[in-house]
Order: sequence, then C-alpha cells, then structure tokens
Amino acid sequence: MLRALMFILPLALMIYAFIDCLNTPEDEVKHLPKPVWAIVILLFSVVGAIGWIAAGRQRGPRATRARGSSGGWVAPDDNPEFLKSLREEPKPEPSAAPSEEPAKDESALKDWESDLRRREEELKRRERDADPES
Repeated sequence: MLRALMFILPLALMIYAFIDCLNTPEDEVKHLPKPVWAIVILLFSVVGAIGWIAAGRQRGPRATRARGSSGGWVAPDDNPEFLKSLREEPKPEPSAAPSEEPAKDESALKDWESDLRRREEELKRRERDADPES
C-alpha cells in the first residue's frame, strides 16, 4: 500500500500542476512563459510541479482580483453592467406615426377573425357534405 502511495502522490501532484499551468491565464504566470512551465513540469515531475506551485503563478484570494478581469465568463448576477441594464427602463423606439399602430393592429385582428369565421364555415359545410344522413 505504501509503495503504491509513493507512486500515486507524485503523479497526482504532477497532473495537478500541469492542469493548473494550462488553465492559468498568461497574465498570471510569473518568471517563465507558460509553455516553458509546462515543459518543466513534465520533464522534472515532482520538482517542476513544486516549482510551479511555489513560484509559477500569482497566488492570493480571488476576491482581490477584479471579477472578469481575465476576460473569462462572468455569471449574469456577478456582472455589474448586466445588473445595471436590468434597472434601466427600456426606451420605446420612436415610430413614424404612433396613431397608425393601433389601427394597423385592429385591422389585422379583424382580418384574422374574418379568416377564422370563413374557415369555420368551410369546415361545417364539408362536414355536412360528407355526412349524408343529416
């Protein structure tokens, strides 16, 4: 069991450091370029992984960094611009003739109603023609 642990722990440390290196934004990497850090981690497994964890990236609480400053996705409830846009009243778009809009809507509604009545009458007529008993 102890022999397996001696193999698994360094491997897990190396995998963690490698994935962390790949997921770290370029502006948070210190001392070496990101691709060089990835090669160091892969070539010098335990030493490279410890080096990355100790000195490879800027560490600290995430709350001190500006949210979304790395260009990543920010949830809508954490995005101040989105929340501000919800508080603003939507501005109605200016129309050429506001008095014509209700008239257009009403005429379209009347057209739909007359079309619906026509279709209902046509269906009733077809049913009567198809049923010779009545």
